[in-house]
Amino acid sequence: MLLKGNLLSFADPARGRFRSLLRTAVENFLNDKEHVARRQKRGGRMQFVAWDDWVAEEPSQLSIRGQELKTCPPERIFDVRWAATVVEQALRRLAEECENRGRLRMFTALSKHLSLERFEISYAALAASLGVSESVVKRLLHELRVRYRIILRDEISQTVADPADIDDEIRYLCAALASAQ
Repeated sequence: MLLKGNLLSFADPARGRFRSLLRTAVENFLNDKEHVARRQKRGGRMQFVAWDDWVAEEPSQLSIRGQELKTCPPERIFDVRWAATVVEQALRRLAEECENRGRLRMFTALSKHLSLERFEISYAALAASLGVSESVVKRLLHELRVRYRIILRDEISQTVADPADIDDEIRYLCAALASAQ
């Protein structure tokens, strides 16, 4: 490499000894090799999944529908899909927790009611379907909502740089989902 390169053109007895030039060249060469060995490409050891493959595997239950999809600006579509992804990930985690605690049937029955107002829920029908009293349904739904909020905050905390931004992000994602309705 020394003979093929232009290092010899830098040799000037007025600037120092040839031995110093060679030593500096070898040091620079070794430093470059070490730098290349430590360097990682952008993303490091992350495994990337193609967006199209992921969307095909995990179609969102919450999204913009039909004709509106064709007329929406791409930014809005992205926001709605992002919000849906965060919400669905939180719901998946909540479902796994319930399944691990032997409460998957309860989760399945009550999860559809997590975002509804109280007057929109028929506690009597839920109580009958689960075979428990209305007060138990109210307590279970309350506990499920509390845990869901905690999980959702955790999911969002992983997407913001500053924990102080979590509430603003929740409001933004809720607005994006509300605009898709």
